[in-house]
Amino acid sequence: MDLPRFVRTKEGDGESSPNLYVANCGPAVGLSYDTIASVFSSFGEVKGVFAADESGVRVIVSFLESTSAHSAFKALNGRPCPHLGGRSLHIRHSILQPPSSTVHDSVPVSLIASDLNIPGLYLFHDFISTKEEEELIQAVDIGPWKSLSKRRIQHYGYEFHYDTRNVDAKQHLGALPSFVSFILKRVSLFPDIPVNLVLDQLTVNEYPPGVGLSPHIDTHSAFEGLIFSLSLAGPCIMEFRRYTAGSWIPKIASISEMKVENPNRCTELSRKAIYLPPRSMLLLSGESRYAWHHYIPHHKIDKVKETIIRRGSRRVSFTFRK
Repeated sequence: MDLPRFVRTKEGDGESSPNLYVANCGPAVGLSYDTIASVFSSFGEVKGVFAADESGVRVIVSFLESTSAHSAFKALNGRPCPHLGGRSLHIRHSILQPPSSTVHDSVPVSLIASDLNIPGLYLFHDFISTKEEEELIQAVDIGPWKSLSKRRIQHYGYEFHYDTRNVDAKQHLGALPSFVSFILKRVSLFPDIPVNLVLDQLTVNEYPPGVGLSPHIDTHSAFEGLIFSLSLAGPCIMEFRRYTAGSWIPKIASISEMKVENPNRCTELSRKAIYLPPRSMLLLSGESRYAWHHYIPHHKIDKVKETIIRRGSRRVSFTFRK
C-alpha cells in the first residue's frame, strides 16, 4: 500500500514544518499509532501518524501547527519517553508530500482468504442479504454515535476504552441489541465454533471516504480468540502484517506485556491483503488473530486485480467479540 512520502527540510526551515520524522517508534516495537498520537497530542493537535517506511520502527507525526511540532521536537528528541515504553526517540523535521493520484499497490490483493495462506483467517461472502444490510444500517443510525478523531463508533455489551486499549468487565452495558440476533445465530452455525461461545461485545465503526484503521492486534487481555467483522455499505482493503520474529502463541497478559508480539528492532515483515466487499463476514482466529497486525489503509481508491475500486460514501463495520 502507498506510504506517505517525506523529505528533509532545508537548513533553517525546520521550525516551519508541522511534520516530524520519528525513529525508534512504531508497531514493530509495540507502539500503536493511536498510542503515539496520544503522546504527541500533548504538544498540540495531531492530524495523523503515518508509517515513514515499511520497517514498523519509523513514523511521521503530522501536527496541525508547526509550533506544536517544534515543541515536541525540543521536548522529546534524543530523550527517553516514559509514555512510550521509555524509548529514546530520534526526531527530525520533515515535509510530508501529498500522495500521487495514481494508485500503486505493492501488495497483491486477494479475493478469497485461502489465497493468503494465513491460518485461522476466513472470509464469507454475502453473509447477509441486501435488505438485511439496509435494516442493520437503519438500526444503528437511530442510535447515538460517538465521534473519534476520524470516524464514529457505537459500543454494545461492553465499551472499549481506546486510551487503555481494554474493556472494563465490571461496566456491562447490557445484552447485544436484538437487531443483531440473526447474525449471532448464523455465526453459531459455523463449523468448529465452540458450543458455549457467547459473543457479548459489539463495536460499530463508521468510516468516511479515505479513512482507515491503524495496524493493531486486538488486546489479548480484553478479548478471547475469535473475532468476527461484518462489512456494510462500502468496500475496502484489509492488509495483514507479521513481523518475522517470535511465536504466535497467545499471551494472556497485561497491556505492557503485549510487546512480545513486536520484538524490538524487528525490521522484516510479511504483508498480505484481502478485499472485503459489502455484506461479507471476516473471521480472525488462531494465528491470524494473534500473530498478524491487521489494518485498513487510508485510501479513497483501491486496486484489486488490476481493477480500480472507489470506496463508498461511508463504510460501516460490525465487530463481534467475547
